[in-house]
Amino acid sequence: MEKQIIKQVIGEYQSKIRGLSLTERPMMFDKSANYVLVGVRRAGKSYLLYQDIKKWLREGAIDPNGFLYVNFEDERIADMKASELNIFIDCYEEMYGDREPLIYLDEIQNIDGWEKFARRLADQKYRVMITGSNAKMLSREIASTLGGRFIPRQVDPFSFTDYLRYKGIVQSQGWEYDPSVKTAVYRAFEDYFYYGGFAEGFNMADRKEYLNSLYQKILMGDIVERNKIRNSRVFRLLGKKLAQSVMQATALTRLRHIIESAGDRISLPVLKDYLEYMTDAYLIFDIPNFVSPLSDQETVKKRYFVDNGILNLFLFQGETQLLENLVAICLNRVYRNNDEELRLFYYSKNLEVDFVVPEVKMAYQVSYDIHKDQATYDRETSSLLSFLAAFPDYRGTIISYDEEETLEINGKTIEVVPVWKWMCK
Repeated sequence: MEKQIIKQVIGEYQSKIRGLSLTERPMMFDKSANYVLVGVRRAGKSYLLYQDIKKWLREGAIDPNGFLYVNFEDERIADMKASELNIFIDCYEEMYGDREPLIYLDEIQNIDGWEKFARRLADQKYRVMITGSNAKMLSREIASTLGGRFIPRQVDPFSFTDYLRYKGIVQSQGWEYDPSVKTAVYRAFEDYFYYGGFAEGFNMADRKEYLNSLYQKILMGDIVERNKIRNSRVFRLLGKKLAQSVMQATALTRLRHIIESAGDRISLPVLKDYLEYMTDAYLIFDIPNFVSPLSDQETVKKRYFVDNGILNLFLFQGETQLLENLVAICLNRVYRNNDEELRLFYYSKNLEVDFVVPEVKMAYQVSYDIHKDQATYDRETSSLLSFLAAFPDYRGTIISYDEEETLEINGKTIEVVPVWKWMCK
């Protein structure tokens, strides 16, 4: 790798980042800690690196050249090997003298063996931040090589409160009683509900076209090409079928039957691999049954998409699916199993409850319109009431699209809350 190219890369990124104007996201980083940021493509990982750099610059803690940022999706360094990575340190020192810059390595999972370089930088007391779009960056093998010197953080697309902040909608205390603020929040939610939280597309005229392009990039670049999948048609079909069955607990055998009924053959081991690839790319996440044996928890799951904008690409009049997917996203953001301990479930045993959170003793039912008809009302309330009778230390909430009331039934209290208000808590 020619040093002149590396120096050009370093200088260009420094100039670009110094000139950026950012709306900060609420994620803070310890100045003495190293981080690995992971998450779906375009969730905002690079943005957070820029934000961290700008904070150091704004506070005068580093001079304008006191950072080294590299994006490993830059085609000029696409063929780089792990053994060559130290050239960035050498070139930086030749450009700015022998000093210790803050180091930011963006999408470094493209370089096989990157973790040894990162470990050496940490051992040499550099402050390092790394991003990647694949969960294997947090695998036991890589974590072992990193030796506990990096703190993992998952970065998601914008939450609804992030989106409101981006739109300049201020929610002071009692905002729900201010008609103008309440209207602004509701209108923002209608947009967020269908198009999700990928910030890069917020100001695009055709957001659906942007989301489709992003999905194809995740599917083909981050999954199919990276995992050398030969039959991409089956993989596309799997994504479509997962979207159409997003509210249903589905066994691997059932998924295989759905795919084979469309004329394609797939083995269970390959299907399991495909689902793992989609999960590793943060495109989907899954939750198990609260009362299933461990063996079933690994095979029968409910699967959701990381963002409503991606899911909506596959749906026609899919408001019910979008609502449940959005609730799943919000709960997963708070209770996901970062520590490998299961914390979010659904419940299915003679009755169904959409989400169960043992940590806070909460059970959630999701219903777009609980008063649509008597059958809907009876189904949603009776399932939750039966669960609360079996688990009396739990509380129950029904999350709707736009309904709000308190139900007192058989000595049990069930709060019905609109999703847009629930997400603002």
